[in-house]
Amino acid sequence: MTTKNSDLVANFEASPQVFNNSALLGGEMRVAQGTIELAAGDSTDNDIVMLAPIPSHATIPQLFIGTDSFGGSCTFNVGLYLPDGTVKDEDCFATSVADGAAMADVRFEVADLNTAGQRVYELAGDTTDPGDYYYVAVTFDATGGTGGTMSFNIVYVVN
Repeated sequence: MTTKNSDLVANFEASPQVFNNSALLGGEMRVAQGTIELAAGDSTDNDIVMLAPIPSHATIPQLFIGTDSFGGSCTFNVGLYLPDGTVKDEDCFATSVADGAAMADVRFEVADLNTAGQRVYELAGDTTDPGDYYYVAVTFDATGGTGGTMSFNIVYVVN
């Protein structure tokens, strides 16, 4: 029988102890959540709904989104944008999520499991932390055409 330690355990057991990044062990969990009422014109192809600003150094372990039915064959992507509205990765979390669903965790719908613990700036494709915020956003990739409700709950961890 073997025992394999994660880096978190190995660092904890090291002598002298190596401090882990607190966003990965013992960090402060925070939540960005809300509900947005969308008009009929807000759910057409390439429309963007900015959900929440998240610090670039945070990690996101959970990202829940739920919507009413927006009509048609409405689907949307979930990704990251810069504060100026520039897209970083439109679908780094989820691609073509069908509308009309209850709250569901889409954090790893597209992102590989090995992205667990990565910081937001890394998920956005950047190699260094800009010390700013990224917006988690929904981008519609198929037109719905009717209004409805969109709710979100983003759990993020900071040190």
